[in-house]
Amino acid sequence: MEKTTRSTEELRASFKERLGLLKAYEHAISALNYDSETAMPKRGAEGYARTMGVISGEHYRLSTEDGFFNIVMELDGRRDELDDITRREVEVLKKDLVRMRRIPPKEYAEAMELTAAASALWREAKAKNDFPSFAPYIERIVEMKKRFAGLTDPDAEPYNALLDEYEEGLTTQKLDGFFSAVREELKDLILEIAPMNPPLESSPFVKPFPIAGQRRLTDYILDVMQIDRDCLTVGEVEHPFTGGVSKYDVRLTTHYYECEVLSNVFSIVHEGGHSLYELNTADELLGSPLGTGASMSLHESQSRFMENMIARSRAFASILYPKMKEIFPAEMAGVSEEELFRHANRSEPSLIRVEADELTYPMHIMVRYELEKALIAGDIKARELSGEWNAMMKKFLGVDVPSDSKGVLQDMHWAGGMIGYFPSYALGSAYAAQMYREMEKDVDIEGAILSKNISPINDWLRERVWKHGLLKRPDEIVRLGCGGEFEPKAYTGYLIKKYRRIYGI
Repeated sequence: MEKTTRSTEELRASFKERLGLLKAYEHAISALNYDSETAMPKRGAEGYARTMGVISGEHYRLSTEDGFFNIVMELDGRRDELDDITRREVEVLKKDLVRMRRIPPKEYAEAMELTAAASALWREAKAKNDFPSFAPYIERIVEMKKRFAGLTDPDAEPYNALLDEYEEGLTTQKLDGFFSAVREELKDLILEIAPMNPPLESSPFVKPFPIAGQRRLTDYILDVMQIDRDCLTVGEVEHPFTGGVSKYDVRLTTHYYECEVLSNVFSIVHEGGHSLYELNTADELLGSPLGTGASMSLHESQSRFMENMIARSRAFASILYPKMKEIFPAEMAGVSEEELFRHANRSEPSLIRVEADELTYPMHIMVRYELEKALIAGDIKARELSGEWNAMMKKFLGVDVPSDSKGVLQDMHWAGGMIGYFPSYALGSAYAAQMYREMEKDVDIEGAILSKNISPINDWLRERVWKHGLLKRPDEIVRLGCGGEFEPKAYTGYLIKKYRRIYGI
């Protein structure tokens, strides 16, 4: 490596200048991705894929070129001369760049083009219930991810290398233990509760609720969550997600189902949790690679906290109920607040992950986790995924899958190359349960919800989690939020206590 004679301040200035340029490219990529999901016409997919390949390739080049890498390495050797933010930026960038520089630029651009094309085809395949047309793309993506894992972390098992991209230090050994404990502690309760539910079709919430009214309900929920609408836009997509362009530009999406009004409620609160995290990182991290969530599991902990601990509570039912009566007077005629609460917390094995209740949700993640492991290990082929999916859904949840659209094609993650992401949903749910237990010591959570002023809740999360962004290591933030080391039993204990109380067992 060629030694530089520049001062630390000169190196720092060049480093920050390049970070600004990279952030501009990331802004464009994020905005284009949001546009592709919410506004792009069907025949625009091919051009979008090419453009993403070009822009992503240029971002990759600017990230990995020798000059910038040398600056990062030189600053890493002068860590004692750097402020806290720059020191952490260098630490994070060094790890990322060492990995990225092991991937040939041409292959990186091809991978971005592949996932852009696969995402467009996934939407079409799901709509047509046509898994065979999509399977070759999964096969190519799996081979690409295995190759990249071998290049970036040759000493690790390939799937462990992929897990580490989303949660530093996460391994199959840790996850196997976590999921085994969850399965063993919850399986009997799931089976005990399932027959206690009245037929779903008898629910007053499984009938048409006008979409226009559901959009009004979205506005109300975002106001209750205290999300600054000047910094947020809401789009409509097949599979809801949240994209962060910057702290002051967050893109939230949802999907409205006329006959499943609570689907949007929980989608908005879930994505709102992601949005609050991005919108509440510290101002000094604006424009920095540290100005985002510390890990995928931590990000999911915030969305799951808002969705489950807040929006499925009795207190939230108490403030949601009158608003729904106001917006949907005919549809809500004769419906009680208790019916709303119980429908929001109904537990029953089901097909769709994003619609799953808290108790059965980790079983949905287990299916995906086991399939990802098998795909990367070469134990199953992409074309076998549909059958393997259906078998595991029967094994873990006891349900029969009627179609691939409601089975293996329901999630967009694999199309986007996000293999290793799914376990973060289960870990995030577990972190959320422990954070809730810790927050109860300091905050009157029910009182805050009932007052429609959840500032005490948001303030607590801002101080413990949100403001730190990636300035602190993920494990540090987990300890701050959870009040100590992560305890999986806090999660299973929370679920057992809650559902035994709801079902009176």
